[in-house]
Amino acid sequence: MSKRASMRLCINRWLHDENGQDLVEYALLVAFVALAGAAGFNFIGSVLGGAYTGGNTGVQDLWEVPEP
Repeated sequence: MSKRASMRLCINRWLHDENGQDLVEYALLVAFVALAGAAGFNFIGSVLGGAYTGGNTGVQDLWEVPEP
């Protein structure tokens, strides 16, 4: 077998090899879940911050200055 045919066979095997495919799929899934989680946490954080600010403003408006 010539070096050229051997190299062609090696490249062909490498292109059609499916070992590690599941690892790549799991890595992509983890990356997607991480990005979705980060986006969700930012959204939830802003919603909770707005609710806290609104509640705090409402409580502060209830307080009256005592007369001296």
